[in-house]
Order: sequence, then structure tokens, then C-alpha cells
Amino acid sequence: MIGGGNNDMNDIAAMFQLAGAAIGAVGAILLFIEFFQVPSYVSYDTEFESYNLQISPADAQEYTWFGRLGALALALAFTLQTVAVFLG
Repeated sequence: MIGGGNNDMNDIAAMFQLAGAAIGAVGAILLFIEFFQVPSYVSYDTEFESYNLQISPADAQEYTWFGRLGALALALAFTLQTVAVFLG
């Protein structure tokens, strides 16, 4: 087919772009969940209307799997978007 080769490359680029957008949306939702979690060592006292921190360095976890997977999904999404730009 004459001139049809470029059309296939545009289809692949569009597929990468759509996949990157979908994966990026999922990653952003996971990071949103990560950022707005209340840590287990923070408690709210309704009687005094104040927050209490009961933490020891051994018990503190800085990140959860939501944040880790969200960051990896966003990195993959940016990679797919970049590949789509170079293919298209």
C-alpha cells in the first residue's frame, strides 16, 4: 500500500498516548490517596479538640504502597507519552 506506512506509526503513537493518559490517571489517583491519608500514629481527641502524636521511629512508615505504585505509574505514563511524541 502506497503511503500507508506512516498511518500505522500514527496509530501506534496514538495507542501509546492513550495508554499513557490512562496509566497516568490511575497513578494520580493513587498519589491523591497517599497524600491525604491520616497516619496511624496521629489521633484526634474530641474532648480537647486537639491532635496527639504517638510515634516512635521504629513504627513510622513514610510511604504506603499507594504512593509507591502511583509514582511508578506516573513515571510509566510520562515514558509512554514521550515515546508517543517521538513516534508521532
